[in-house]
Amino acid sequence: MPITPSDASRQVRAICALAPIVPVLVLHDAADARPLAEALIAGGLPALEVTLRTPAALDAIRAMAAVPGGHVGAGTLLTPGDVRAAKAAGAVFGVSPGATPALLAACEAEGLPLLPGAATASEAMALLERGYDMLKFFPAEASGGAPALSALGGPLPQIGFCPTGGINAANAAEYLRLPNVVCAGGSWIAPGELINAGAWDRIEALARAASTLGAPRPAS
Repeated sequence: MPITPSDASRQVRAICALAPIVPVLVLHDAADARPLAEALIAGGLPALEVTLRTPAALDAIRAMAAVPGGHVGAGTLLTPGDVRAAKAAGAVFGVSPGATPALLAACEAEGLPLLPGAATASEAMALLERGYDMLKFFPAEASGGAPALSALGGPLPQIGFCPTGGINAANAAEYLRLPNVVCAGGSWIAPGELINAGAWDRIEALARAASTLGAPRPAS
């Protein structure tokens, strides 16, 4: 069923508000998907972004979609074909590094709530004009970090953000203190070496620590 941009942002904002951190996941083996999702959810991070950067990504989304308590999204959406494949695999939201008219139209037609990326005031204003008020700030650190995102909040207080790109355990709290930040995205919770080792207990511990970085709340 098609979705409007405002409804898409409302749904994505609700998912982002579930926890302060959304793990950004790169999976090379779909067999790791279910135990990884179980560890992250048990650690208090129910919103999961699986990036479409590997051949295993869509199968990983299918496996994670079956884990109770999780909200699995597809990241690195670039084309309408990506959108259709992600929706068919069971993704309940999408994430893109930027936004194009074709990508936005595909997500709206497929009924896949999108967290579109923006790095400048002009990009954010264009998305707001279309009806999106929950955006990904990317690449966060390379685009000026928390000070830049704070500055965007002055003229655009109605937009909530999920900063991603260079976010880690050391700087996440700086972003989460901003009134226009709903959550942050990061890959440090599930690094490749721990996934490859099947160190689910260590990943759960990292998730539990990340879940305490800030109280999840909608942006004002």
